[in-house]
Amino acid sequence: MSNGQCLDSGTQCHTPTFPAEAGGGGQASGYVIHPRVQAVMVAARFHGVELDPSEAISRAAKGTPSAASLSEWAESAGMWARAVRLRWRQLLHIAEDAGPVVLLLTDGSATLMVGANADRNVVFVRDPRALASELTLAVDELRLERIWSGEAVLVRARRGRMETDAPFTLGWLSGLVLHEKRSLRDIGLASLTLSFLTIFPPLLVMTVVDKVLTHHSYSTLLLLATVLAITTIYEAVLGYARRLIVMVVGARLDAKLNLHVFNRLLRLPLDYFERHPAGETMHKVAQVYKVREFLTGKLLATFLDMMTLAVLLPFLFYLNSSLAFIVLACSILIVVIVLIYLRPLQRAFSKVVVAEAEKAAALGETIFGVKTVKSLALEPQRRMLWDMRVAEAGRWRLAFGKLANWPQTIVNPIERFMSIGVVLIGAYIALADKSGYAVGALFAFMMLSMRVAQPLSGLARLIENYEEVGAAISEAGSVLNRPLEYDAVSRGLRPQLSGAIAFDDVTFTYGSTKIPALDRVTFAIPAGTMLGIVGRSGSGKSTLTRLLQGINRDHSGFVKIDGNDVREINLRHLRQSFGVVLQENFLFRGSICENIIAGRPGLTLSDTVRAARLAGAEEFIERMPNGYETIIEEGSPNLSGGQRQRLAIARALITDPRILILDEAMSALDPESEAVLHANLLRIAHGRTMIIVSHRLSSLIDCDQILVLESGKGVDIAPHRVLLERCSIYRQLWSQQNRHLANQGLHHAKAS
Repeated sequence: MSNGQCLDSGTQCHTPTFPAEAGGGGQASGYVIHPRVQAVMVAARFHGVELDPSEAISRAAKGTPSAASLSEWAESAGMWARAVRLRWRQLLHIAEDAGPVVLLLTDGSATLMVGANADRNVVFVRDPRALASELTLAVDELRLERIWSGEAVLVRARRGRMETDAPFTLGWLSGLVLHEKRSLRDIGLASLTLSFLTIFPPLLVMTVVDKVLTHHSYSTLLLLATVLAITTIYEAVLGYARRLIVMVVGARLDAKLNLHVFNRLLRLPLDYFERHPAGETMHKVAQVYKVREFLTGKLLATFLDMMTLAVLLPFLFYLNSSLAFIVLACSILIVVIVLIYLRPLQRAFSKVVVAEAEKAAALGETIFGVKTVKSLALEPQRRMLWDMRVAEAGRWRLAFGKLANWPQTIVNPIERFMSIGVVLIGAYIALADKSGYAVGALFAFMMLSMRVAQPLSGLARLIENYEEVGAAISEAGSVLNRPLEYDAVSRGLRPQLSGAIAFDDVTFTYGSTKIPALDRVTFAIPAGTMLGIVGRSGSGKSTLTRLLQGINRDHSGFVKIDGNDVREINLRHLRQSFGVVLQENFLFRGSICENIIAGRPGLTLSDTVRAARLAGAEEFIERMPNGYETIIEEGSPNLSGGQRQRLAIARALITDPRILILDEAMSALDPESEAVLHANLLRIAHGRTMIIVSHRLSSLIDCDQILVLESGKGVDIAPHRVLLERCSIYRQLWSQQNRHLANQGLHHAKAS
């Protein structure tokens, strides 16, 4: 580390200002990076992690990013980060190999502490926008305290596997519960205290029977009543506190699980969602909360009951060892019976799981495709399918219920003997006792025996419930434990893309087929090119755009943007450089403005209007009841297909992408909308690379280059006029689509 010179006494310790391009800061995708954001980016880069500044902007509130928001931003990128408040002595003791420390200054900016010298009592700071080769500044405590209040952000690479990357298992969930150590400790202490308090009522009853009734002692009765009242109130307060802590722990676990599940779903590859029904996925993911309920409900309750058992069982043996042995033997017998039926119940329940998943898939498919169901009058067919799924699920649930009924039937007489038989045996023992004190002990034993039998019976049923929970974990894990998409957050290059595209001998085959979707495709276009892609259905047009976006990465050959292999580019950075408009576009619930700026929530209404005007959507938006604040409901029932398509184009343009992909985007447009879009096409394409996938060759005439695909192979690439002359496939497609023009010309010739 280079040692800088101390500042003069008259100079304030603000870090110097450098040109934006010095450290890679300044402008990023059209906006200025905040100094605090830039400082965290530099600190993360020291550890080999590239952060996305737009993430920090979306996380932070308007204004100066706080230490907490910066820390959360770095954490979301897979790093270890903490927002802390440090003192001067702590700064001096931070090791040099820990990397830069981000110091948040009182004027809203930030500086990087890159070292310390305890002997000289100085720390070395550097402007985050400066080149790494710039000299650092040595600052003493007095000068630093003028502009720094102690706020800092510590950032380093996360050691070991991230918690969010751990497989979803019962062990992982248990670890999540055990993170609440302090709350669990409080629950345990409260339960232990309540367990001891449960002994007092039976003891009081025994004393009343043996002492008060025998000796007619009113003073003892009054004392016992007072003690009972105090313990009852204390037990009620303690029970309320324990239930409150359990609810707090449950709420925390729910929040953590919701975040974990949603993040895992977002990181799953698109290929998974294309191959699995949404209803099936939602049903399986919902099983997570059944497991959470088991952990914080039945499992926790049984664990607390076992604590009660540990306290009460010795006391039962003290009261009457013979009866205690009978209760213990009956409880063990119940556990054995449940264990015998465990394996058959597991096999039966697996059939229930499959049937319920298929039923959920049918329901979800019907709901998501209800427009098609209504338009084609498919209600009878869907009803028949639903009846079959319900019948199948009901049949297996009935079979499982019949099997589960047997252990319960066998266990019931044993439980009844534990409650009634023990009383009868105890009465016989009391009658045979000559001292007269066995009656009180019998009453106490009767009150406590069921408190002992209940945890043991609950433990047996817990084993039975575990099978259901195990199946739920398996279902949820079948979704959450799938291979995640390439790490889109912290890995890969973040080059400033301009839009030059090259395919070099690219071959790609989908997993469900052996026929290549793309077969040794090779072509290249410079940045700013308007490229059209044509071909018959199944020729690989959409596959080509998927490879460009990094949706499918297991291809051979090279797909390059500006000379960078897309597999080496940070996935999120890559996709943020694209604007994509599909044939069918999904609009979120919310206002028109919110939908257009979905990719850039920090933009203003003027930016929204500009994008809408460019997409040809301004004229119909202004006719809406509330203009840009008109609410779009789920499914966009208040918009036509062409209007939805133009909003999707505006949403793609709002991010000012370097590469714009229109994948059959004009197929849903009415002639008027298509004419408006064609008029703006050259303006939209200005300054960016545009890729237009279309079956309508007439919409590609103005393209600089047109790529012709046939059965996954690149047949030719050239402008429209050249392709008409030399490419037979293109000429055939053109003549098929424009045959009516030739027929009209022939008809006019005959008429003349």
